[in-house]
Amino acid sequence: MPLPAVVDYNFHIRPVLSDKCFACHGPDKNAREADLRLDTEEGAYKALKETAGMHAIVPGHPDQSEAYRRITSNDETIRMPPVSSNLTLSDYEVRLIERWIRQGAEYKPHWAFVPPEKTEIPEVDDDEWPVNEIDHFALAKMEMMGFKPNPEADKAHLLRRLSLDLTGLPPTEKQLEHFLADDSREAYERVVDELIASKAYGERMAMHWLDVARYADSYGYQDDDIRTQWPWRDWVIHAFNQNMPYDRFVTWQLAGDMLPNATKEQLLASAFNRNHKITEEGGVIEEEYRVAYAIDKTNTFSKGILGITMECAQCHDHKYDPFTQKNYFQLYAFFNNSAEKGLEGLVNSGPSKTPRLTITQADVDSVLQFINKAGDTSAVSVSVMGELDEVRPTYVLDRGVYDAPTERVYPGTPESILTFDSTQYASNRLGLANWAFSKENPLTARVFVNQLWTMVFGRGLVATVADFGNQGELPSHPELLDWLAADFRDQGWDVKRLMKQLVMSATYRQSSVVTKKHLAEDPENIYLARAKRLRLPAEFIRDLALASSGLLNPEIGGPSIKPYQPDGIWEVTSSGRGALSNYVQDHENALYRRGMYVFIKLTVPPPNMLIFDASNRDMCEVTRQRTNTPLQALVMLNDPVILEASRVFSGKLLQEAPQAKPRDLINHAFRRILSRDASEKELSSLESYYSDELKRYRESPADAEAFVAVGEAPHEKTVNVVEQAALMAVIHGLYNLEETITRT
Repeated sequence: MPLPAVVDYNFHIRPVLSDKCFACHGPDKNAREADLRLDTEEGAYKALKETAGMHAIVPGHPDQSEAYRRITSNDETIRMPPVSSNLTLSDYEVRLIERWIRQGAEYKPHWAFVPPEKTEIPEVDDDEWPVNEIDHFALAKMEMMGFKPNPEADKAHLLRRLSLDLTGLPPTEKQLEHFLADDSREAYERVVDELIASKAYGERMAMHWLDVARYADSYGYQDDDIRTQWPWRDWVIHAFNQNMPYDRFVTWQLAGDMLPNATKEQLLASAFNRNHKITEEGGVIEEEYRVAYAIDKTNTFSKGILGITMECAQCHDHKYDPFTQKNYFQLYAFFNNSAEKGLEGLVNSGPSKTPRLTITQADVDSVLQFINKAGDTSAVSVSVMGELDEVRPTYVLDRGVYDAPTERVYPGTPESILTFDSTQYASNRLGLANWAFSKENPLTARVFVNQLWTMVFGRGLVATVADFGNQGELPSHPELLDWLAADFRDQGWDVKRLMKQLVMSATYRQSSVVTKKHLAEDPENIYLARAKRLRLPAEFIRDLALASSGLLNPEIGGPSIKPYQPDGIWEVTSSGRGALSNYVQDHENALYRRGMYVFIKLTVPPPNMLIFDASNRDMCEVTRQRTNTPLQALVMLNDPVILEASRVFSGKLLQEAPQAKPRDLINHAFRRILSRDASEKELSSLESYYSDELKRYRESPADAEAFVAVGEAPHEKTVNVVEQAALMAVIHGLYNLEETITRT
């Protein structure tokens, strides 16, 4: 591999040093060897303590740099990294360091800790392809790497992709017909605006935020009982649908209770902080858990809002990033003054904890109209934030242990990110929120832009979405990330505008066809020369089946629901008490609500959701893994929701068009499920399968009766059971297609 003409510290050297050197010669003073720091210019340039007259790095002179001499030595007793570390530098890495030193060994601040600014929009050879600024950056990188963009996806695929990305639901037949018939230049933008304006948009956006906020319907730990944080979830959906600016959205959640004359809505928003696990077990030490809750809040803020691994500094100085343990507990101090208790009560402590907000029917009828109490006129309570009247002292905790206080510290933030100026910001959570949205803060805008980019494109501009530090991956398109972050910040933190910006781009509209060149040179689609095929999130798979079959209950918000679940899962565990000691399934319309409303018991999360990589919600998660396992195929084949959707769909088709040919019914189902017409080859295969199933069920009508018996939805009494079973088998097969559960 050829060396770069100019070696850059951030993009070439820092990753090597971070991987191979910082564990012993980095920020953690307790693990530092030979009193040598290689993560700072001052540390690398100063005279070595153990080698008189030598310096680790002498700019311009590799031969005089002891660090370079050590990494190239043949003597195992002095060669670095030491043999005992099991780390080695490749020949390329050695040559890279040699050239960097020869060129002056210039250190730079970590790229993510420099405030983003807009750079010039790059010029491209194909100036007809770009639709907006995103495309100029993407195409410039493609051209540099020898790629050309894919053609635009056909309209049917594009609408399905858009609808899933912006609402989490497949397009309706009417939407598909209108879009395919609209040949105007404004057709695409018109449907983007319609989807973003739909109520389902807020639900889709909230799904991501529920993972960030570790939302669940129980407390966790051994004595797992029910809690009622769902009104906060209703607020999140409402906030996204109202297009609340991101700075206000986060500020209310961090410190809504601290705003002047805080409203009930602002108090409700602060429930974000209280979604962590809470113990109700006898025998625990109250202070231990109070500290654990404050730590959880600190880690959620640092990971979800700042995109850094601050939790690594809870017990010692960070080994890779410039965060000390003192920095950690300065950040922790913002959350340490909560009036929350470590243990509230052991008997019937209720579905919320102090401080709590009680929401009455009068509130819902007036100031909190977005809350869906589902006809229940009784009050509901939510755990929210509240401060102590006096400041609770905060100390650095030795090894992070609750009962080992050492040095006292005060609210603050890592200087390497942005110094917390107590003359400019109040030393509380509201001040922290204002600090996070300062124009000088280098992380907040970048991190959220990258989260949404990952949601839409399947891979972040920074692939390590939760880690913008030294161990995180470098941005694939740094200028694009900075341009989008600065634009998002300067345009008032407008989330809907950003989402529209992303999906309007020609980069987004490309087909997902994979060429041999793509597979050979860019299998991860880092250079954005095609659309990425993405396995649908767990909730979307449920929603797709319900929506396409006509079973979906589109009700927004309200308490979580308990759908079909294998018997005994809750009961065979030793966790859960009260309402959560036994699984009591819901019925009627509640069974057909969207996946985001499925009840999450922290100790026993919904199994089908976990198999499809849903977050178990016990901690902040900013992106989900995507796997492809045999268990997922078993779920699709046996999940009662999929089988019931197949049964109901087949019955409706036969009832609505009793004289229709099987071919037409199959194509209708295909169109509803996959949002396109089947090809002749596909239709022939499906017709053949239908004929085989029809023959089988005619010979064994009892099997047909058993097959269509699944589910609680009303049965279509006027249809032929044998014909329904055969058509149901075909539809069940369609739901099991790889294309069905993939966003292409």
